[in-house]
Amino acid sequence: MATESPARAGFNFRDPRSWSRAWTRIGPRFLPFADAASAELPLPRLLRLSLFQVSVGLAAALLIGTLNRVMIVELGVSSWLVALMLALPLLAAPFRALIGFRSDTYRSPLGWRRVPFIWMGTMMQFGGLAIMPFALILLSGQGRGPAWVGHAGAALAFLLVGAGIQTTQTAGLALAADLAPEKSRPRVIALLYVMLLVGMIIASGMFALLLSHFNTLKLIQVVQGCAVATIGLNVVALWKQEARRPYEEVAAAPDTRFGEAWDLFKNRGRSVRLLVAVMLGAAGFSMQDVILEPYGGQVLNLAVGTTSGLTAVLAAGAFAGLAIAANALARHVNACRLAGYGALVGIAGFLGVIFAAPFSSLLIFASGVALVGLGGGLFAMGTLTATMEIDAGGFGGMTIGAWGAVQATAAGLGIAAGGALRDLFGTLAANGSLGPAMDGPASGYQVVYHLEIVLLFATLVAIGPLATRLGSSTAGRPNKPLELAAESGWSTLS
Repeated sequence: MATESPARAGFNFRDPRSWSRAWTRIGPRFLPFADAASAELPLPRLLRLSLFQVSVGLAAALLIGTLNRVMIVELGVSSWLVALMLALPLLAAPFRALIGFRSDTYRSPLGWRRVPFIWMGTMMQFGGLAIMPFALILLSGQGRGPAWVGHAGAALAFLLVGAGIQTTQTAGLALAADLAPEKSRPRVIALLYVMLLVGMIIASGMFALLLSHFNTLKLIQVVQGCAVATIGLNVVALWKQEARRPYEEVAAAPDTRFGEAWDLFKNRGRSVRLLVAVMLGAAGFSMQDVILEPYGGQVLNLAVGTTSGLTAVLAAGAFAGLAIAANALARHVNACRLAGYGALVGIAGFLGVIFAAPFSSLLIFASGVALVGLGGGLFAMGTLTATMEIDAGGFGGMTIGAWGAVQATAAGLGIAAGGALRDLFGTLAANGSLGPAMDGPASGYQVVYHLEIVLLFATLVAIGPLATRLGSSTAGRPNKPLELAAESGWSTLS
């Protein structure tokens, strides 16, 4: 008796195979970045690998969002002390290039290069999250130890989680670059950053639901759950991803010092100029992170729910930027040129945010925020791809680590500077020191937004000469200077 073909069989809600067939038919056409898959790195394996970014997003949402608010509001920890704890992970950021280099040259008896570093980063994340509950008990006053022990424990926990995130991300991105063929590498990296956003969004929603009726015990359970989830996600992500090399081959590999590899990287493709552009652009896009929602509430008189939605608008813009960048890079658009367009879009976005105040327009404000996210996504993907295209003699992990070190450090310092400058100029404006034209509540914020525009213009100056001189994406194209001001629209992305 003839049986119906599985491809033509009707959908059965109770049959897992029906869901699998439906997902397979939908994926290639409608799922973002589904075409990032290749024969060497199929989509199921790629999605499984991307789980390490989900764990990073989980930890970031917990530290920057939930614990930040809880420690200040519910536990009464001083704001400056919490800000200092949040800045501790930046101490590990400058070492990302060294971490990447070590994962390039590591001689493991098991034959792995990247896996030991991803696992080490995972254990640091787990260790920090495991320490955090004991620190929270002391901070809440329910423990028997002195308060300074709780502060020290929380600081150690933040430092370990931050160092683990830096290590896991650097080695994980390097592993993805090793596994993906060169033609699909930009889409693979874009997908990994989309999964980071997805992890943060899902984690934020879960934390809001689980802590809707807050008490210290629930918070401790949430932190412990995050620690277990980090181990589980990263074990699944790493399972059978990196091939093991014979020990004889590992032992015979040449012994290269970090200084030698770094000199090689510096002398290839004007990489120092590219890193300067990354530094300026990352600072320019990140200074608004800490003042965006307060600007909407204090200057535009928006409700708390409305300002909270700005984070979603910013994330949606970043998602769109990653998608546009992945498509453009797949068509061999010059990566530095794409990053330059991202800076231009960011300038337009900050102008919208500035003009929203005199016009008291939520539409202009939301549009500006979306453009800032879009420009940030384009800039991040463009500069990361341009960095990966530099031939550094096989030290791919070091190049990715160099980009991550500069980007993370500049972003962190930019966030701190944005808050400090807003407070400084806001106080001067309130005292009348800036004159009658700048005595309103928007003055401190707009000084920061104008400074971000200046930084993005400086980014264009730094990255302009690289628009046709870096990367294989310019192969076969005429060598002409970047003419960002003369070109309009998105026609050059096609």
